[in-house]
Amino acid sequence: MRIPAGISDGGKVRVKGRGEPGEASPGDLYVIVNVVPHPVFSRKSENIHVTVPVTFTEAALGADIPAPSLEGDEVKVRIAPGTPNGKTFRVKDRGVKKGVNAGDLMVSIEVQVPRHLSHGAAESLVKYAKTENSIDVRKSFLVAAKIK
Repeated sequence: MRIPAGISDGGKVRVKGRGEPGEASPGDLYVIVNVVPHPVFSRKSENIHVTVPVTFTEAALGADIPAPSLEGDEVKVRIAPGTPNGKTFRVKDRGVKKGVNAGDLMVSIEVQVPRHLSHGAAESLVKYAKTENSIDVRKSFLVAAKIK
């Protein structure tokens, strides 16, 4: 039997004439498809979702990063300077193909915080933090969180 491309989990495939014998002819067999989850990709409708790790410097300064695709190749995704963690980028027509149409590849970034820093990297971050002293990133959050 042939499983159609792009079938969803729980989809049914009819195999004509392969079911229980009937009075005149055999009935049809219906097969329910269970799609095994992928360790990297997930699917929502015809769109494929993937989360790609990026470094703090790539998110802060911008970069072109590679992202995997269903076809096995990599697509380049341009990260703009100052891109926040969790931002999702759309790569048109690189999702599930159904007939002549295709969904999109949705690439979300996840900023990775290093567990260990070299001495030089730590010094650079301390210098950076000193230049950022005037910016209070939690000010509006704390004001909104005050209980009245």
